[in-house]
Amino acid sequence: MAEKTSIKSTKVAAKAAKPREPIAKSSARKPTNAAATTLPAHSAGPEATATNSEGLAVAAKPTLLSGGNPQIAKGYGDAPVQAYIAAMPGWKSDVGRRLDALIERTVPDVHKAVKWNSPLYGVEGEGWFLGIHCFTKYVKVAFFRGTSLHPVPPGGSKQKEVRYLDIREDDQLDEAQFVDWVKQASQLPGERM
Repeated sequence: MAEKTSIKSTKVAAKAAKPREPIAKSSARKPTNAAATTLPAHSAGPEATATNSEGLAVAAKPTLLSGGNPQIAKGYGDAPVQAYIAAMPGWKSDVGRRLDALIERTVPDVHKAVKWNSPLYGVEGEGWFLGIHCFTKYVKVAFFRGTSLHPVPPGGSKQKEVRYLDIREDDQLDEAQFVDWVKQASQLPGERM
């Protein structure tokens, strides 16, 4: 048994005494411009950057999911919501800015977040009362306690309390009605998500 231990310790000592060869540096360790511009979509948030052909940092453009819904990293506060709105394609971005301004004006201390690639609006300690989502031909506003609003928003849902308002490109938004719904929704217990 003592003989096996000495053979083993001799092998360990010989291995430790053997000079190590330098490790060759691989180009795979250094990101190239091509690799930097193709960041995974899930990492692209409002602060995500890539490099352009000159090697300068530029904001990474969010991926558009099915229906043109921007893929924005989960985040809390105004910045991720503004990144989502800026990434909404075409006329939908104007609708997003208009809705956001109306919500802020109606509920000045509104809390914002982006979760599940949708901006959410809520009241601190009360949960989320409204969400926005892009689809191919419209922007969908979800009132999470919509069945408690008067009048009830027009779009039905498979979820018991949720009601929707779909806004298409040529629709005239009834701002007074929207603001009234936002005010009512913000005073109800919100969703915990």
